[in-house]
Amino acid sequence: MRIALKYGLLITAGVIGWLVIVHALVPDPAARIHSIGPALFFSLLEITGIAFGIKARQREMNGVLGFKSGIKTGVAIALVYGVTTSLFFVMQLAIFGPVWLAAESRAPGQPLWQVALGAFAGLLIFAVVLGLVYSTIISFVVVRAQRGRRYD
Repeated sequence: MRIALKYGLLITAGVIGWLVIVHALVPDPAARIHSIGPALFFSLLEITGIAFGIKARQREMNGVLGFKSGIKTGVAIALVYGVTTSLFFVMQLAIFGPVWLAAESRAPGQPLWQVALGAFAGLLIFAVVLGLVYSTIISFVVVRAQRGRRYD
């Protein structure tokens, strides 16, 4: 659990850093960097965080990592990342309002709570689903690299 918290929170810190820097440099929420940039950057952060977390779990297990153990570690990291990032967005929305929402994410007349709920649910679901995919691939590679070891 300690590994999931550490790496999940590091991913969240990277997301927060990205958002603060990009919104400070490009304040227009309709700019392309606010729609394309996060998808790429957040995915790279999640992949990196999960990979480092799985390797840390392998070291914790004296160099012998089971496939299922790697997947569980990666999904736990993704869950921590998804929940904490959603909580950050809730706090940001409560303090600053919808200024950071992408312009195209809100239909005219649509209540803000619906947009926010959809964004938070989407973030959490995509974080966990992509975390499952990423952790499966990374666990396969890590376990495969363990020469002479068996899958659990």
